[in-house]
Amino acid sequence: MNTFHLPERKIHMLTIGWEERVSLPLLGLTGLKAKIDTGARTSALHATDIVPFDRDGIPWVRFHSRFDDDTRDIDVECPIHDQRNIKNTSGVPEMRYIIRTRFAIARRAWRIDLSLTERTDMTFRMIVGRTALRNRSVLVDPGGRNLTELPKTDLAERGHHERTSP
Repeated sequence: MNTFHLPERKIHMLTIGWEERVSLPLLGLTGLKAKIDTGARTSALHATDIVPFDRDGIPWVRFHSRFDDDTRDIDVECPIHDQRNIKNTSGVPEMRYIIRTRFAIARRAWRIDLSLTERTDMTFRMIVGRTALRNRSVLVDPGGRNLTELPKTDLAERGHHERTSP
């Protein structure tokens, strides 16, 4: 009897805690203190002064993102990926702009969707939802905090203020 064997593929699981430092490099935001929230479907980013506009017939959004920790306070412009109803922390649906950008944690990076919303009164200005982590070989340790390290380039960039477009 012939048997067919596929080569074994090693998958390195990245273990993260419920709170981690993450980056959104295309937006110029590095070292953000984020809550890893597997109860949330969509990731969310604190944004104020949200203004949609057209650039060459393509819908874009301009917003301000400010963090209380030692990360950047920045104005951002980027294309709108989608607009959809997302339940807020009280369970009430609200229409939000969705942007698509690069997300980095530890030494890994991939594309995620982020909803833009006012989170001034929230402890965490960024929430990383389960869709952003799905199929990425990430394990969340609910008892752990800051289990990963920022890449050295992120450490060097923190503290700068600039205007950026992805």
